[in-house]
Amino acid sequence: MNQISNRAREIPPFIVMDVLEKAHELESQGRSIIHLEIGEPDFPTPDCICQAANEAIRRGETHYTHSLGIIELREAICQDYRERYDVNVDPGQVVITSGTSPAMFMIFSALLEAGEEIIISDPHYPCYPNFANFMGARPVLVKVFEEDGFQLRAEEIKKKIGPKTRAILVNSPSNPTGNLLSRQRMEKIAELGPPIVSDEIYHGLVYGEKEHSILEFTNNAFVLNGFSKLYAMTGWRLGYLIVPPAFVRPLQKIQQNFFISAGSVSQWAGVAALKKAQADVDRMKGIYDERRRYMIPRLRKMGFGLTVEPAGAFYMLVNAKHLAGSSYELAFEILEKAGVGVGPGIDFGHNAEGYLRFSYANSLENIQEGLSRIEDFISRR
Repeated sequence: MNQISNRAREIPPFIVMDVLEKAHELESQGRSIIHLEIGEPDFPTPDCICQAANEAIRRGETHYTHSLGIIELREAICQDYRERYDVNVDPGQVVITSGTSPAMFMIFSALLEAGEEIIISDPHYPCYPNFANFMGARPVLVKVFEEDGFQLRAEEIKKKIGPKTRAILVNSPSNPTGNLLSRQRMEKIAELGPPIVSDEIYHGLVYGEKEHSILEFTNNAFVLNGFSKLYAMTGWRLGYLIVPPAFVRPLQKIQQNFFISAGSVSQWAGVAALKKAQADVDRMKGIYDERRRYMIPRLRKMGFGLTVEPAGAFYMLVNAKHLAGSSYELAFEILEKAGVGVGPGIDFGHNAEGYLRFSYANSLENIQEGLSRIEDFISRR
């Protein structure tokens, strides 16, 4: 047998996906499982987006596009950022990608040499350090804490900046916490010096607060964004980058070699999402908020710690240290005994050990049933 590369052998699993796959196995055995582990909108893609895709197919828009993406979509993204954040972006700075995961691969490839460092919060989205390690770079972790709303502090980041620091990554609203970085903290982080990589995939999914783009505070930044979460388009695999002009050609060459271009039909669907789907977004966001407002007091009443109410995305990271020392074991115990999938905190970094991530990308009825099952599980345990 040919030897498997170390990078393939050593990359960690995405544990939430392990939970999901175990849940599917139990479902195949006839078990009823409530899914609160997965971060995928439970809504269908809005009709106006699907209609635009059908029209694109009928027009014959089924071929390779420009490697940077169709100009109509890049212009629509620029207009969106101008209207939302009052920032001016040139369409030539936008690179359309096949989802934000390829976008992250491209950004990390363009920014990081082997041995260089990128600063990331702990907890964090599990794939961030995995991408850095895969490139031979080094993720440097800055702990953030429940009592501070899991927000990055510029002064703590500054302590980690060294000669090999190549970038600082921020994610607001955040996965797994659902919390937002304040304007003041983003300003201070932008002033630290290194380029900022800002994952803005959950922008638009905010409740009672205002999210901020890093581009409001600095041009020395790289934006990751896409259509999966806000527009319920996970399967369309459509994302984008906004980058400084000097990085466009290097990223274009990476795109040409590894991905050719993003899907043509998905790109036309993206144009419709930006121009026609706001009413659908408002409706979905209102339903998410209803679920969020139900879950917060219910989880607290059940004994889970939640110091700062999450105000974005569709997650909350709750303290479950009173139930178990291992969030991994606890998550699988809840799945097996209560029939509810939840995300173990350890998946999101060592500083999230003892926590559980709940997703409210499921119906209110299912959320009510799932939390009742967990409440019964705790009382019996």
